[in-house]
Amino acid sequence: MKAKALIAVLSLTVAGSALADMKVEDAIKFRQSAYATMGWSMARIKGNVEGAYNKDEVIKAANVIQAIANSGMGALYVPGSDKGKGWAETRVKPELFTDKDGVGKVAMSFNKEANELAKVAATGDAAAVKAQFGKLGAACKACHDDYRGDKK
Repeated sequence: MKAKALIAVLSLTVAGSALADMKVEDAIKFRQSAYATMGWSMARIKGNVEGAYNKDEVIKAANVIQAIANSGMGALYVPGSDKGKGWAETRVKPELFTDKDGVGKVAMSFNKEANELAKVAATGDAAAVKAQFGKLGAACKACHDDYRGDKK
């Protein structure tokens, strides 16, 4: 058991030092990539709840969203990454870096709704997925409204 704990501590140390050395542009690219993947997964679910429902596809997409929600993406908001370019100019508003309480609230809401969507998707109940998908969409919108600017 001590070996597992040591490996976990070493892994966290290496990950922490890797983030400390991360270039702003790389942090922006990584988070833009994650959000693009999440957007693709949201579109897959939307297509299923509005058209022919495929439980397996919804589960796959919901699991991707859940994984991203629980990935610790907050670490990609490194100092200085409110400006700059990843794949495109960042759209994050400076308020994301100063409104810790508000950011914490929307992040917790997003994580909660993403985790619940994965649970509901596993049931195969299309109506329940549609309702939960709406809650997740509202959580996403809350963050976009306060912390994401328009395309430049």
